[in-house]
Amino acid sequence: MLITARHKIDDSHGISHSMNVLHFAHNIYNDEIFKNPELVSQERLIYVSAIVHDMCDKKYMNEKDGVAEIEEYLGDKLTPLEIDTTKQIVSTMSYSKVKTHGFPDLGPYMPAYHIVRESDLLSAYDFDRSMIYHMYNNGATTEQAFSNAKELFRTRVLKHYADGLFTTDYAKRYYPYLQCKALSRMNAWERMLSKKY
Repeated sequence: MLITARHKIDDSHGISHSMNVLHFAHNIYNDEIFKNPELVSQERLIYVSAIVHDMCDKKYMNEKDGVAEIEEYLGDKLTPLEIDTTKQIVSTMSYSKVKTHGFPDLGPYMPAYHIVRESDLLSAYDFDRSMIYHMYNNGATTEQAFSNAKELFRTRVLKHYADGLFTTDYAKRYYPYLQCKALSRMNAWERMLSKKY
């Protein structure tokens, strides 16, 4: 909460979003654990990475400063290896970095990386969250925010699966439901905004 307030991280990337990512990470972890039993030793760093992943988001702060804050915050809570791995996960998992540089090589921590990254991608299907981001950061009207969010979904979110961004079975099974929900929400907004009162 202190980091969110200090960096003026709005509702679209704040605590509620972190909680949603954490819940998706928990679900994917429980789905993957049977195939990857080594994840048991990584459970804590998966959950921590999910919670703190936007504490270094370049939309709100200097990314290196954010990573340093994460390291300082986690200093007495995780082992040095867990902290280093958390820093590597959160600093390489953004959509833009993956599209530009591909997936990093985190060795035995690749499954943990994909769990956290895909949890964030699944939370991106929240259409209202995208509108909220544009309203806070671009001063957009509801109509402009809707238009911007719709374009983001057309060019990015609705292409997650086709772009090969999902590797876990859970994400591949669950994204169609989230996509259907997002499209339904988008249609509802379109109907409401087309009304002339």
